Amino acid sequence: MKSSLQKAVVALLGLAFAGMSLVANAEPLRIGYSDWPGWVAWEVAIEKQWFKEEGVDVQFEWFDYVASMDAFAAGKLDGVGMTNGDALVTGATGAKSVMILMNDYSNGNDMVIAKPGIQSMKELKGKKVGVEVGFVSHLMLLNALKDNGMTEADVELVNVPTNETPQVLASGDVDAIVAWQPSSGQALKLVPGSTAIYTSANAPGLIYDMYCASPASYASRKDDWAKVIKVWYRVVDYVQDPETQPDALRIMASRVGLSPEEYKPFLQGTKILTLAEAKKHFAKAEGFSSVYGSSKIADDFNVANKVYESPQDVDSFIDPSLTMGM
Repeated sequence: MKSSLQKAVVALLGLAFAGMSLVANAEPLRIGYSDWPGWVAWEVAIEKQWFKEEGVDVQFEWFDYVASMDAFAAGKLDGVGMTNGDALVTGATGAKSVMILMNDYSNGNDMVIAKPGIQSMKELKGKKVGVEVGFVSHLMLLNALKDNGMTEADVELVNVPTNETPQVLASGDVDAIVAWQPSSGQALKLVPGSTAIYTSANAPGLIYDMYCASPASYASRKDDWAKVIKVWYRVVDYVQDPETQPDALRIMASRVGLSPEEYKPFLQGTKILTLAEAKKHFAKAEGFSSVYGSSKIADDFNVANKVYESPQDVDSFIDPSLTMGM
């Protein structure tokens, strides 16, 4: 039989652990987001204070895209927006994540843009293409070449950071570039007569934009993440409703320093998914129609291009249960 002292110690320890748990749960979910329409849309919920209404404490932090992944990898964030392919890269290099929410797929915002005088992919044969090698734009370029009966050997790749592609196209050092918005739009404006000769609208599902949680945060705060996802679909309704879309555009455009009129084409080039659509793309299948199939293609690309050495267990990166349970 325990002594009174032992009982007291056990009771105090229990209170201490309970207090630690309360402190841990009192911390806001730290969520990184960056300049992509499917992630800028979070700004609607932030401005409207919908997270507070739902009873979940969040702290959204704004980054450049690559910096957001670096912050996640460094353990500074509980979750972050990444493409499905980049989630595999981040995981393979030491910071595993779980894709729990599907925001959208790129539907035209990612582009292969050629200088004046080039009107098709086939005309790029033997030409220089500026692209961030090993990133999602490189994957889209390979798909564009494949769709036109070509391979990477038919062009000369010039490794260019995506945010520098407009200036590189304008310099004349390359014949085409691959970029996503806003860089793709900047290139079209900066180089009069330039043309988008292939876009992500030609390959729906090639690039899924996901919300990825750290395994530890997801395991310990699944209920909070479920609330975050619930808020997301409130955002989707607000963005897609013709009556409220103008206000959503105002909020989103303000976040990135543009007018609603300037921002509207970015939104049109992003297929923000309804709950029913997300459930469809979360179903297991081969090819781009499923995030599983798309991620397998991205994994093959990453290994082939030595982004990382060994194939990843794609299924372990994806948990659609919170979405499917809605």
